[in-house]
Amino acid sequence: MIIPPAMKKTTESRPPSEELIRMLSQFDLSVGELALALREMVLEEAPAAVERLVRVYALVFWYSLTGRMTDAFCQVVVYTKGVNLMFNRGAELDDRDGVLVGEGKIIRHIKVRRPEDLKNPYLRKFIRAALKHAKVIAREKELAGRTKPVARPSARRRPLK
Repeated sequence: MIIPPAMKKTTESRPPSEELIRMLSQFDLSVGELALALREMVLEEAPAAVERLVRVYALVFWYSLTGRMTDAFCQVVVYTKGVNLMFNRGAELDDRDGVLVGEGKIIRHIKVRRPEDLKNPYLRKFIRAALKHAKVIAREKELAGRTKPVARPSARRRPLK
């Protein structure tokens, strides 16, 4: 099947940072490849997303439109045996087929353990749904006057005392 140019994704790929590669090197190569593939998928669907890394009980790369973790719409969570694509407000997404895993009040995820799992059409479907939901929430906050400007790191640092 030939895809017309107008239907092709035109987003430019964002290469992973050296820090991300260094952090992923602590995992099995196959797990790192799954994580990078999911990362690419998220960035293709949400090219304007801000990406942040954090190491907690797992390696997490989270994505938001504001740079605030509280506004994150999804996360790639890397464990020793696999990767989860986590949706911060997954319980609020339409999941008629019961694809999303989780029993908590808000968070849901999809497990990715093998390269074949990356072909799951629900991955992109839920990334797009989570992104759309995040935009709706941001708009509601804006209309309610509850948004604050995103803090940007300053190029100048204050001297230490």
